[in-house]
Amino acid sequence: MNVTEIFGSNVFNDEVMKNLLPKEVYNSLKRTINEGEPIDTNIASAVANAMKDWAVSKGATHYTHWFQPLTNLTAEKHDSFIEPSGDKVIMQLTGKSLIVGEPDASSFPSGGTRMTSAARGYTAWDPTSPAFVKEHTLCIPTVFVSYTGETLDKKAPLLKSMTALDTQAKRLLKLFGIECRKVSTTVGPEQEYFLIDEDVYLQRKDLQLTGRTLFGAVSSRGQELEDHYFGALKGRVAEFMRDLDETLWRFGIYAKTEHNEVAPAQHELAPIFSTTNVAVDDNQLTMELMKKVAKKHHLVCLLHEKPFEGVNGSGKHNNWSLSTDTGLNLLDPGEYPERNTRFMLILACVLAAVDDYQGILRACVASAGNDHRLGANEAPPAIVSAYLGDQLGAIVDSIVLGKEYVPKRAVPGSIGVPESPIFPIDMTDRNRTSPFAFTGNKFEFRMLGSQASVADPNIVLNTIAAQKFSEAVDELSGAKDFEKACKDYTEKLLKKHYRIVFNYNGYGPDWEAEAERRGLLNSKTTADAVPEFFKKENIDVFVKQGVYTEKEVIARANIQLENYIKTINIEALTMIEMARQDIYPSVNGYIAEICSVIAAKRAVSERMSCKADVSLAEELSRLNEAFAKAVNKLEKDLNLPAGEQAASQKIAHTVVPDMEEVRRLSDCMEKLCSSDYWPYPTYTDLLYSVR
Repeated sequence: MNVTEIFGSNVFNDEVMKNLLPKEVYNSLKRTINEGEPIDTNIASAVANAMKDWAVSKGATHYTHWFQPLTNLTAEKHDSFIEPSGDKVIMQLTGKSLIVGEPDASSFPSGGTRMTSAARGYTAWDPTSPAFVKEHTLCIPTVFVSYTGETLDKKAPLLKSMTALDTQAKRLLKLFGIECRKVSTTVGPEQEYFLIDEDVYLQRKDLQLTGRTLFGAVSSRGQELEDHYFGALKGRVAEFMRDLDETLWRFGIYAKTEHNEVAPAQHELAPIFSTTNVAVDDNQLTMELMKKVAKKHHLVCLLHEKPFEGVNGSGKHNNWSLSTDTGLNLLDPGEYPERNTRFMLILACVLAAVDDYQGILRACVASAGNDHRLGANEAPPAIVSAYLGDQLGAIVDSIVLGKEYVPKRAVPGSIGVPESPIFPIDMTDRNRTSPFAFTGNKFEFRMLGSQASVADPNIVLNTIAAQKFSEAVDELSGAKDFEKACKDYTEKLLKKHYRIVFNYNGYGPDWEAEAERRGLLNSKTTADAVPEFFKKENIDVFVKQGVYTEKEVIARANIQLENYIKTINIEALTMIEMARQDIYPSVNGYIAEICSVIAAKRAVSERMSCKADVSLAEELSRLNEAFAKAVNKLEKDLNLPAGEQAASQKIAHTVVPDMEEVRRLSDCMEKLCSSDYWPYPTYTDLLYSVR
C-alpha cells in the first residue's frame, strides 16, 4: 500500500478540481472556499459536470446531498445519475441538482419550529467541504433548512459561527495592525471507542437496542492493573486499525494516532487538525466507517459513552485553536507571553467567554450517555473550569493577585544516562482532570461524549469567543494609548473572570465545594444542564452573532431534552423486558435446582448438611423478589408528565435511580447465580473475547 497514492483518492479535493475544472471556474470556487466569497451560481454546471465525471470514474452510479440533521447522525437520499435519452440513458448531474436538493423534512427533529404537515425542506451545497465517493455514491456535503427558513441541521449554524468568529477576530486583529483575509478555527477531535466480538454482542439485547449494557456485574479483572493503556495491540485489533487507517486515508481523513486506552477493549484514534467544518464532517464519517470496518472483522465498534459499568467510558477531546490564513496561530503565547499584549487579550477574552457562558458550554455536551462519565473520575467534572498551566497561571496570578511573576522557560531534560537523548521539557503540564485546558497553542475541551457530534461544542465555542472579541473591539476602538488600554482591559477581564481558572485536581474531594463558593455551575444531569439554553442572556449571544434565531435556540434545547427522554425511556423499556423475560425466570430456575439439590440431600440423609444451599437459595429468592418489585416501580414511574422540562426532571431524578436499583439487584444475583443459568454473556466474555 502506497499511502501517498491512496490518500484522498475518494475525495473531490483541490488537486482533482484543479485538473478537471476550467481555470476561471476553479479560481472562482477557491475564492469561495478560502476567502468566504459568495458562491457564483454561474459555475455550478461546470462543477457539477466535472464532479459527476470524476465520481462515475470511481464507480459511482448515484449522488446524494449528505447532511447532518439534529439526530447526531448523517442523512442521505440517493438519486441516480441516469437521465432518459431516447431508448437509452445518459449520466448527468445538473448545476441545480448540485446546489439544491429537496428531502422530506417532516420526520426529522425540529423542536417545534414547524408543523409535521410542513414536509418540505431544502439541502444546499456547502462548497467549503469536499465531496467524496462512498459505496458507489457521490456524497455532496450540504446544509439543511426548513421550508420557512429555520436551520434543521448542525452544519448551517456551525458555518454561521465560523463566520461570526472570523468577522470579530479580524476586527480585533485590525486594532493591532494585522490584516488577513480569514481567521479560521481548527479542530482535532480525538475519538475513543470499544471493540467487542460480534458473536458476543448479538447475545446482548441491551447492547443491540441501547448501545450499552444495562446489566452486568463487574469483571474480576478490570483496568486496575493499568496494563491495557498503550499496551501491545491484539491481532484482530491491529488488523482492524490497519484497515480503518487505509479506509480513512482514502477519504482524505488525517488519521494519525491509534492506541489502546485505559479500559480493557477500549481504544483511541486521533486525527491531525483540520478546519472546523471539515473536521466535523470527517468525524461524522469516521464514526460511520469505524462501525463498518469493524463489521468486516466480525467485531462491533461501540461509541456509547459508558457501555460498561466499572471501567472508564469513552469521550472525545475537542482540540480548538484559531489561525489566520497567513499562518498566525492566535493562541500561540510565544516565548514571552507576559509581553505578548495581543495573546494576553485573546486569552482573557476566551476565559471571559468560558466563564460567562459556562452554562451553555456544559449544556452543549449533555446527553444521557455522557451523564455517566462527567464527574466520575474518568472524565472532567460536570463543573466547567479552565486550566492554564504553570507559566500562564503564574502570569495571570501576577496580574490578578499582584504576585511577582518569575518567568519560566523551557529547559532541556534528561534521565541522567549519557546515551539518552536530551529532550525539551514543556513549560506546562496537561491537566487531564480539566474540562477546558490550555495545552501549548490550543485549548482542549474535554467534556464531549464519544458519540456526540463535534459541531455542537464548536458552535458554542466560536459564538461565545466572537461575542467577547466584539466586546473587546467596542471597548478598545479609538483608544489614545492603545497599548495601555489593551493591558488595562485584559487586567479587567482576568480579575472579573478569575473564578473560572482552576489549575489543580478536578477530581479532588474539595473541588465541588470550592466551585460552589466561586459561584460556578454544577449541572450533573442533562435535565439540569440543558435549561441553560432557555436563559435570555444565553439566547441573546447566539442572536447577536447571527448563529441562531431565538426560535432555533429554543428548538434545539427542546430536541436535546426530547432525545434524552426518549433514550432513557428506550433503556428502561429494554431493561424491563430483559428483567422479566430473561433474568427473573433464569434466577428462579437456578433456585429451583438448588431446592432440588436440598431435597435430594435430605432424602439421602437428614444429617447431610444443606446450610450453604439453603442460605444461597434464600438470598437469591430475596433478591429476585426485590428485583421484581423494583422492576414494577420502574415501569410505574415511566408514566411521565407533559412537557420536555418536567418529563426530563422525572427521568433524571426518579427513573434513572430506579434503573440503578434494578441493575444493582441484578448484578448481585449474577455474582451468585450459576453461569449455566445466567442468560447473557458476562463482562469477562464481552471485554476479553477479542484476541
